[in-house]
Amino acid sequence: MFNKKLLSRSTLTALFCTAALAAGSAAVSAETIKLGFLGPLSGGSAYEGEGARNGFLLAIKQANESGDYPYTVEPVVLDDASDPTVGASAALKFVNERNAVAATGHWNSPVALATIPIFNRNKMPFIVWGAISPKITEANYPEVTRVVPTSEMENQPLADWAVKDMGWKRFSIISDTSDYGTSNTQAFTNYIVENGGEIISTDSFPVGTTDFRSALSKIKSEKPDAIYFGGVVTEAALVRSQMYDQDMSDLPMLGISGIFDEKLVEITKDKGDGIIASVQKVKENPNLAAFEEDYKAEDYSTPAGTYAKYSYDATNILLETIKNVGYKDKEKLAQAIRDIEYDGAVGLTSFDENGQTQLIIDATRYIVKDGQWQEID
Repeated sequence: MFNKKLLSRSTLTALFCTAALAAGSAAVSAETIKLGFLGPLSGGSAYEGEGARNGFLLAIKQANESGDYPYTVEPVVLDDASDPTVGASAALKFVNERNAVAATGHWNSPVALATIPIFNRNKMPFIVWGAISPKITEANYPEVTRVVPTSEMENQPLADWAVKDMGWKRFSIISDTSDYGTSNTQAFTNYIVENGGEIISTDSFPVGTTDFRSALSKIKSEKPDAIYFGGVVTEAALVRSQMYDQDMSDLPMLGISGIFDEKLVEITKDKGDGIIASVQKVKENPNLAAFEEDYKAEDYSTPAGTYAKYSYDATNILLETIKNVGYKDKEKLAQAIRDIEYDGAVGLTSFDENGQTQLIIDATRYIVKDGQWQEID
């Protein structure tokens, strides 16, 4: 034990200052912030949500293990079940978390449209990693940005290919009545007409519809060159299965990334062949290769799929802007996100005046053949 009498006042002051500084440094290094992930982790779209969740967790793990990130980042993962009501509840739960800073979320457009007003009201930055309705960024909430292309951007290459490369001119449309289905129907129609094609019929049904046989019987008599489906996996699988039951298996069925899922093949079993999906294609680049290697090394049970890389970049954009400008001034943070040029797995991401990515994408087309998705040359 030391003798206090042997220590001068200046020595004691120095010791106490050193101890205080050390305690302060420990407090700073231990400061925890929370980032949120919202996506479908149950139900028919869980496959897409799980891959995106893994991309989110990978980005946070790398930041925490980097040794130079100024905060400890705690991930908060919430299931939106591809349901607007569930999604809104999840968003409210996250914004009320202590130390919640920002979030990324949603594969389903109606869910995103239900939650973005919540993030706006709470002045909390939110980056969409999967939902593609144009209305999401047309709302132009300062807190909301999106790293994926819109339905407009996805439908154009599919319509161009169908008319110009395949020579199809007459199309029937089946869609759901959600904003996602409506926006896809409108976009595909516009581009088909611009290319000199014709939409000969349009039928729409509520999400959850299971019987499309009456509409298919009518479409069969109209003799289109192809059917475009403007919805997502479960209903797409049912439509295709019922096409087989009505001797319409030779008729191509088209859609965009919303139907590109292993779940569709699982549901259709031996009746899925002939479904064509056009999926946004990211150009090969070193960051994408590094992401794919790191994702594989984690040995996740779910493959990365289409959206893990978008979620990964969205999370890294949040991490980088928080590192650069801090997290307490949410308005400043949201503006820093809008102003960023981020070179990530999907390429160089920057945002327009509405918060929509300006990344130029191409498309890859896949067809279900022999019970599995295969790329079309």
